[in-house]
Amino acid sequence: MKKLIALTIVLTILLSSCVSKKKYVALEQNLTDTRADLQKTTMEKEALEAKFAKIEKRVDEYNSKINSLRDTNESLTHEMVQVNNEKLVLVDNNLTVLSKDVRDRMNVTLAKMSSAELASAQTLKDSINLALSYNLKKKMVSTGFDDNNDDIQVNINKTVVMISVADNLLFNTASHRVNKKAYPLLQKLADVANSEPSMDVMIEGHTDARSINTGCMQDNWDLSVKRATSIVRLLQEKYNVEPARLIASGRSSYTPLTDNDSKENRARNRRTNIIILPNLNKFFALLESEEHILP
Repeated sequence: MKKLIALTIVLTILLSSCVSKKKYVALEQNLTDTRADLQKTTMEKEALEAKFAKIEKRVDEYNSKINSLRDTNESLTHEMVQVNNEKLVLVDNNLTVLSKDVRDRMNVTLAKMSSAELASAQTLKDSINLALSYNLKKKMVSTGFDDNNDDIQVNINKTVVMISVADNLLFNTASHRVNKKAYPLLQKLADVANSEPSMDVMIEGHTDARSINTGCMQDNWDLSVKRATSIVRLLQEKYNVEPARLIASGRSSYTPLTDNDSKENRARNRRTNIIILPNLNKFFALLESEEHILP
């Protein structure tokens, strides 16, 4: 009996041991699979967290830009409120503020012009050019400039005045010394320049195509530049034109009016151009300063 009980116990233990091993193998496999899944899930979680961190960073950057633009917009709005009823206009690539008084003054000038003259003004800049041109013409007429003299030609194109003076009125042949008979002309030019601080004056020398080589003159470049600087010095020293507003330029023989094939044509090409250039920055500054002295 005891032997039978002992045998039964041994068989039970053996059978029990066999089943536990199978379960163990299965459980071990499950554990391995679970660990693999956990590792995969962890990696995916880390990847998602990294993406989320990048998204958060971009959101912060966008918010920062939005806040910056909002601040800029508020600043511009404040500036526009400060400007009040003034108008912004683009003139020669510069943003300029025109006050109501300046615009009213310009409108008074434009009202004096004919409808035919005003027809060419399509923009505010065109209107500014017309007003400037009108004032320049008045100044030219008031100082005695006209185009009836064969030796002097006056041409006004928008805001630029071109006065072309024949060589024989200003200089002797191959010389850069200014004739005294040209002084009345230079006096008129100085009167125009001194009456309008918003204008610069360019003196541009031109020669014919004949070569020149003297003791003080190497070529036509020398001659054209020296003639321009001679006139500039007179305007500064004799007629008190502000030197910062004077420009001396020599063009030699390379921008002729006509062919250099006759005595008459060469005489036409020997000329000095006096170009009056309104400085728009100075012009607007002058108008603004006038607001304080007008009744």
